[in-house]
Amino acid sequence: MTSTGQSFDSNCMTLTRFVLAEQRKVPNATGDLTQLLNSIQTAVKAVSSAVRKAGIANMYGIAGTTNVQGEEVKKLDVLSNELFINMLTSSFTTCLLVSEENPTAIEVTTENHGKYIVCFDPLDGSSNIDCLVSVGSIFGIYKKLDDSGKATPSVADALQPGKNLVAAGYALYGSATMMVLSIGRGVNGFTYDPSIGEFILTERDMKIPKRGKIYSINEGNEKSWDGAIKEYVASKKYPETGKPYSSRYVGSMVADVHRTIKYGGIFMYPATKDNPNGKLRLLYECIPMSYIVREAGGLASNGERDILDVVPTSIHQRSPIYLGSEEDVKDVLNFIKDCK
Repeated sequence: MTSTGQSFDSNCMTLTRFVLAEQRKVPNATGDLTQLLNSIQTAVKAVSSAVRKAGIANMYGIAGTTNVQGEEVKKLDVLSNELFINMLTSSFTTCLLVSEENPTAIEVTTENHGKYIVCFDPLDGSSNIDCLVSVGSIFGIYKKLDDSGKATPSVADALQPGKNLVAAGYALYGSATMMVLSIGRGVNGFTYDPSIGEFILTERDMKIPKRGKIYSINEGNEKSWDGAIKEYVASKKYPETGKPYSSRYVGSMVADVHRTIKYGGIFMYPATKDNPNGKLRLLYECIPMSYIVREAGGLASNGERDILDVVPTSIHQRSPIYLGSEEDVKDVLNFIKDCK
């Protein structure tokens, strides 16, 4: 008997299979990172389900604090944070968590201790949820500075430069759900197939073009930009030769950076008069995204130095950021340098 339905790839490369294959390439690997990435994958699946299936009233928290059964109703950003925390603390691979939603770092109980620190934004772009803009999740993974198992983890373990990252990734909840992951050997994209409940490798070894034709910045802040940024954007809108760049700005970092990786160009969130230190968070937004862009062949800077060289001083520290195609980032850095 033959199947007459849609063809099915019985040998597809799932995210779990991919991570296991990468683990085999490291002779002294313990499997802890594989276990941790599987836990993150499960959290992403749960958030994706919540984004797509939660009733509108529950999603936005407009139904009140309790439903008709008397159960507490949680907004999607709060639910996403709890899903990530619960999956990470029960994975037996983490010792410290830093979340955008929590004012202080979360120390994992001793009996569940592992050697990794995870910094994450459970629902990036959550301020745009109620207008149905694509949202996402971002994460960066570090090893504890002293992984002998004897030292108690502290906030200092999370305040490491991006060049120390073990892995980073993001999930995009758009027309489909995609996870983009780097473990230091390139960047790969996995699209969620709900029919089998797995992420399937759909974009192998993603590379950002050397130059693009798109700039992405919140132009509503133009009044507060310094001269270098105004001049750079003007040069893209009104070039002396060639076609002007297109302007694309979603307002959800995951969506804007994903498009930048796919099509090239530059994403910028500079310092302004209102936010002299920038607005995006260094640990769980700028650093993980910069790591992925660098692994895809692009550049990332805070305007003065490589983002991955910056040593954070606090868990919710903010930073300006310019990331994207190598030539486009160099262009804006030249404008910044010349204005100084």
